[in-house]
This record gives sequence, structure tokens and C-alpha cells, in this order.
Amino acid sequence: MFSLSEVRRPTKWYLFGLMAFVGIVSSLVILMYNDYFLLGDPVRPNNDDVKYIQSARLLLNEGVLAYNTKEAPSAFIMPGLPLMLSGFMAVFGQEQGGIVAFRLFQCLLQTLCIYLIFWIGRRIFNTRAALIACTVSALYPPDYFSSGVILSETTFRTLLLLLVCCTILAMERGGAALYVLIGVLTAAAAYFKPHASLYPAVLLFIWLRTKLPWRTMLKYTLLMGGTYALLLTPWWIRNWVTFHEFILFTNSGGSPFLLGTRIRWQLPPAGFFEAYPQYDPKTIFEGADSAAIRKGLDILRYSFTHEPMKYLYWYTLGRWVELYFHPFYSRPFWPVSRPVMNVAQEVMMYVNMAGILWAMATHRLKLDRLLPLLLALAYFTVIYVPFVAFNRYGYPNMTLLILFGSFLLGDLSARFFRCSHQRSARKEAAAS
Repeated sequence: MFSLSEVRRPTKWYLFGLMAFVGIVSSLVILMYNDYFLLGDPVRPNNDDVKYIQSARLLLNEGVLAYNTKEAPSAFIMPGLPLMLSGFMAVFGQEQGGIVAFRLFQCLLQTLCIYLIFWIGRRIFNTRAALIACTVSALYPPDYFSSGVILSETTFRTLLLLLVCCTILAMERGGAALYVLIGVLTAAAAYFKPHASLYPAVLLFIWLRTKLPWRTMLKYTLLMGGTYALLLTPWWIRNWVTFHEFILFTNSGGSPFLLGTRIRWQLPPAGFFEAYPQYDPKTIFEGADSAAIRKGLDILRYSFTHEPMKYLYWYTLGRWVELYFHPFYSRPFWPVSRPVMNVAQEVMMYVNMAGILWAMATHRLKLDRLLPLLLALAYFTVIYVPFVAFNRYGYPNMTLLILFGSFLLGDLSARFFRCSHQRSARKEAAAS
């Protein structure tokens, strides 16, 4: 299904060389830097990564999934990462062995992603763009940081690329098996990040564009929805048995919504606390349940009334900047410092955005080819608009953006060499 049988041997050797480079370098980086990549304090868990480690140990030893609740069961997070991490701990030990094994597994995922990037780039654009995208990704420092950090971004990026691959195949071939696989991948992604659950809506746009019969649409929808529901059922049963209520994903959805109202982590506009005296500046951004949602709605109501342009920017272009213009690179390593990476990220993003425009302009008669990439990028960008958005959440999408930028670079270089060749040919003809 993901065969490269039509690819020339030199191209294959270059691709496999890049994969080997990524696998070896990422493994060396995580072994050399080890716990340097921890974002929190293991003794006093104060960040997501060390809390995940704590949750995995508790799950392994007590069979309890908890997060921010000591040893009491919680539904604050989805169980994907603690389950996976606890599996590595069960085999390789709960201390360094299991954690290092998990990091090495992430190195393998990064290596696999190079292959998937090539496959997607070649199917949507051409071999040249695919190779450039793979090369850029192999030299992109945040990918190596992502291999070392104990978070779900590397796994989620892999699942996202697999979803795009399956979407491309579904457009080309159709067939029930592919839509069942998309349901499986969507459920797997939801176990790490629940906002992936509506990804199949992307396919609706594709079906309408390709004028798929409505009976076929219904069949494929039921296949994806049934597969997804079947795979999420254990999580729903666990929550019902533990909390005696139906919890679709988590009970912490209010937190990202409330935090999303903060502009660069500042307090609401002046005058808000006079208009809403029931809130305290010290505790306004605490909470993760329905009360947090009410706070967020009150902040938005006041803010859009008194500072509409500022908040309109924050919920549109501001989200784009927060997601993509700041690199996911919290622990810089030699030889790329954080200031250098900041500049490189901005340059890359301008190239990537120009690449989106260039692709849409040059592929205007073949827009259907771009849809899987464009719609995936649009979905996983728009889904963050109501919620807190920062570089960690934007990182998985950088691969999709790099593909567009690589197409631009490859197309412009091809045009340049073509023009140079034509000029040389004309000169030779004139001389003769």
C-alpha cells in the first residue's frame, strides 16, 4: 500500500540514507542528553512530561489512571501516553530503562515519518518536492527535541501522517478497508488528543468535491464511525464504572478553552473585574470544568465588546502565529541555539506560506490533489481557534507546512535550471 516500487534506485538510496541519518542522530541525541529533555521536576511534578511519568508508574503498579489527583482516579487526560509509557516501563524498568526505551521508540517513529513524508510529497507534488521535504525534516532540530521529550507529539505526528496517507489512498481507490483503517487511526489519535476525533469530516469535503454517491458516503461514514466507537468503548466503560457518568473524552475541556482567552498570558482587559466582581485576578484562570467554560465565555463577552480588534486578531492570525512561528524547541542542543532556531523557524514559515499560495496557483486545475494536505492542515489549525494554542500543539502540523515550502523551493529551482539550460542552448545555437 505504501510501496515505492516505481521510485528509481538512486532516489531510494537517498531516502533510506536520510532515514538512517535520522534514526542514528536522534538516538545519539537522546542518549547523550537524556533527562536534559525533561521539562519538569521529577521530584515535584510540575510539568506534563514528569506528570505523565508519574501517571505511567501508578498505572503500572496500582492499575489506576490518575493525573493531578495523586492516587485518585481521574479523567483529566486521555490514556494514550500513560498506557504506552507504562508498557515500556513494564518491559524495561520503571526508572531510566523504560524512559530511555520510550525515547528510542520515538526515534523509530521519527525515522518512519521520513518515509511517510516522502510518500505523501511524491503523491501530491513530485519526487523533487518529496526529497526536499525529507531533507528539511532530517535537519529540523525540533524533531530531535521531540524524540527526547516525554510527550505525545511524536506519536501524534506519526498518526497524522498515516491519516493523510490513508486519505490520499481513499481518494484514489476507495474501498471499505481503507475507511475502517481511517476509523482505527482516528480512534488511536483520539486516545492521545481528542480533538482528532472529527478528522473524518475532512473526507466529507472530498466526497462532495468528487461527487461521491450519497449511499456510498453513508456506508463509509458508518464504517468509520462504528470502528471509532468500538475502539473508544473501553474508555467510556472505564469512566462510567469509575465515575458513574458518561465522559466522552476528559472532564478538563474547560481549561484549554479558558486559557485560550489569555493574550500572551496576561489578565483580561482593564475593567473586566469591575464588570464581573465574582472573579478574582489570582484565580481567574484556574479550573478545568464547566465553571472554567463560564469564565471563558464571560471574558470573551467583555473582551470582544471593549477590545474587538485585539481579540479578533488573537482568535484568527494570532492563533496561526502562536501555533507555527515559535519552534517547539524548549531544550536547545548543540549546535543550534534557541535564538538561531527562532529565526530559522520564521524564515521557514514564510517559505511554507508562500508554498501554500504557490501550490494553489500552479495546481488550480488539479486542486483535488492538494485537498488531503490542505484540509488536514486547515482542520488541525481551526480546531485550536477556541482553545489555547502554542508551539507544542502546532508542531505536528509543521510537516504538512514543510511539504508546501519544499514544493515551492523545488519548483522554483526546476524553473531556474530550465531557464539556464534554455539560455545556454540559445547561445550555442547562435554561436554555431
